[in-house]
Amino acid sequence: MIGLISATAAGAAGARRVASAWPGRTRVYEGPVGDAVRRAFAECEQLVCFLATGAVVRLVAPLLADKATDPGIVCVDEGGRFAVSLVGGHGGGANALAHEVGDLLGAEPVVTTATDAAGVPGLDTLGLPVEGDVAGVSRALLDGGPVALHAELAWPLPPLPGLSPAPAAEGAYAIRVTDRAVGPAAREVVLRPPSLVVGVGASKGAPVDEVLGLVEDALRDAGLSAKSVAELATVDAKAGEPGILGAAERLGVPVVTYPAAELAEVAVPNPSDAPLAAVGTPSVAEAAALVRGGELLVPKRKSAARPATATCAVVRRPARGRLAVVGLGPGARDLLTPRAKDELRRASVLVGLDQYVDQIRDLLRPGTRVLESGLGAEEERARTAVAEARRGQAVALIGSGDAGVYAMASPALAEASDDIDVVGVPGVTAALAAAAILGAPLGHDHVSISLSDLHTPWEVIERRVRAAAEADLVVTFYNPRSRGRDWQLPKALAILAGHREPATPVGVVRNASRPDESSRITTLAGLDPATVDMMTVVTVGNTATREIAGRMVTPRGYRWQEEPR
Repeated sequence: MIGLISATAAGAAGARRVASAWPGRTRVYEGPVGDAVRRAFAECEQLVCFLATGAVVRLVAPLLADKATDPGIVCVDEGGRFAVSLVGGHGGGANALAHEVGDLLGAEPVVTTATDAAGVPGLDTLGLPVEGDVAGVSRALLDGGPVALHAELAWPLPPLPGLSPAPAAEGAYAIRVTDRAVGPAAREVVLRPPSLVVGVGASKGAPVDEVLGLVEDALRDAGLSAKSVAELATVDAKAGEPGILGAAERLGVPVVTYPAAELAEVAVPNPSDAPLAAVGTPSVAEAAALVRGGELLVPKRKSAARPATATCAVVRRPARGRLAVVGLGPGARDLLTPRAKDELRRASVLVGLDQYVDQIRDLLRPGTRVLESGLGAEEERARTAVAEARRGQAVALIGSGDAGVYAMASPALAEASDDIDVVGVPGVTAALAAAAILGAPLGHDHVSISLSDLHTPWEVIERRVRAAAEADLVVTFYNPRSRGRDWQLPKALAILAGHREPATPVGVVRNASRPDESSRITTLAGLDPATVDMMTVVTVGNTATREIAGRMVTPRGYRWQEEPR
């Protein structure tokens, strides 16, 4: 919950705006400001104070206890110009909240945390449990290292400048990525990835303490950290077993269940007739832990109670790299989505066409490894991106427009298997950017067709154009004409002309959303193909498309054309 506190009419107006925008997340605190701040501090995870920063400092100073538990506090001036992250930038989420409030109110977020200011991700913001000398190692990263990286598990981390895979010299700073139950050494940070899956079986009514004790004993005896447990896994028939649910709640992890038939197909070292008779699979604990693959670290073991009512097994799943396929939009920075920006900053490896890399190079964090290449190397870039992800890296593969439309998603996903995580980040396509400039040409059914026959035989392209013409679809042509391909566009226009009037509107947009953007609306008979190049998108209307007030409009329904105008 976010507590909202104000003292004046202007501040109260800002608080009301936040409260109305986030009704389920916020609570307005009335009354004397000191009392309101103290109550909100005790009851809320975060505070937004529409007060002077000095006043808030004096009010909260006696309340501060531990940055790991104190709420994050953001101050907004009464003019609504700035949203200042004051307390709990990372641990309390105040840095992110300052950006959220800034977006909502049109205020400038002010974040002074050293790592954020330098573009270096905070070690306590990676979403992994962290222990050790966070401040010291962070300071070393900010200074450019060297910081030794001991990755006992390959895990997709964001770029951290100054990291070195070489062994740390004595007294040097280091980051260790491990699921083992080891404490951090001096000048070391330990990151614990969620690499462990605990398979659990339980008799009906098995006590929570027995299930939890069994799991904790198994992890301790194997030298594994409970902070790296990702989930408890079991059979569907035990989805509501209170002992399993209670143990998962205390560990802070979800319960994942699988059908008995699926678990019965998993080869395990210790099958048993008892679970086969009870739930239909010869193994619950081992099979549930192994069903998605991995290394069996702790074979099935029973709880110490007599009779035992719980079993467990522990598996270390192979580390999975992460591939984000990111659409950059048509070129304008304000058409690059916030999600795309987040993925660019999350990636430790960026793969892309050199001219696209240049568009967003300033958004990358320090330390990002950039693998760029020239035109015509799409398959090579796709293979490179997938190979880097398979090494456990966090990879962003970029393409213009939407990466799934005539861009990099298709070759990348054709290359990728299920051993990596793949995330698609949509972007504004060239067709959509051009349509917005022209008016509303895509108001009814439409199709996009690439006229490039480098990868698709012309016979196939021509068949698609004919089908679109006969179906009376609005058609957007990508890759319409180049120096070496100058006859395809006239041929396609001639096919459309066999089904549409010469006066059918045609929109021509070059470099949509870029500084040298140009556009015009002409007709099917009036379009000169020689004025079109590879940077152009050509949109041909259907039989209902009209030019209205200088804009290209395709009605949503044909009835519009029957009404008098």
